Amino acid sequence: MKTLEDLKALRERLKSDIKVRHAQETKIIVGMGTCGIAAGAREVMSAVLDELAVRRLNEVQVQQTGCIGMCEQEVLLDVVRPNEPRITYGRVKPSDVKRIIADHVVNGRIIEDMVVGKIEEQE
Repeated sequence: MKTLEDLKALRERLKSDIKVRHAQETKIIVGMGTCGIAAGAREVMSAVLDELAVRRLNEVQVQQTGCIGMCEQEVLLDVVRPNEPRITYGRVKPSDVKRIIADHVVNGRIIEDMVVGKIEEQE
């Protein structure tokens, strides 16, 4: 790398690599607004991180978000698998996390009795 243009070209190439990598990752998003925290979101988040570590699922991205707007359904947890609808699970307890990760994150089976929302991918 000898010029500023070389550096810019490298930057653009790496940015596109990152986009491709993130597009293929499964995400777990936990609602951590005040209503979620009051309902036990911190404990659910800890259970998610622990279960992912036990299973060595390093490619799963874990995020937190603020209020999702369904306070009566807290704790809310979303699973977003590549090229599949975003699924929101409601009234999640730490004891539900192993089932969600085993069935949905790992095996792609939606747990219908816990679903409170589904968002189809928009292009």
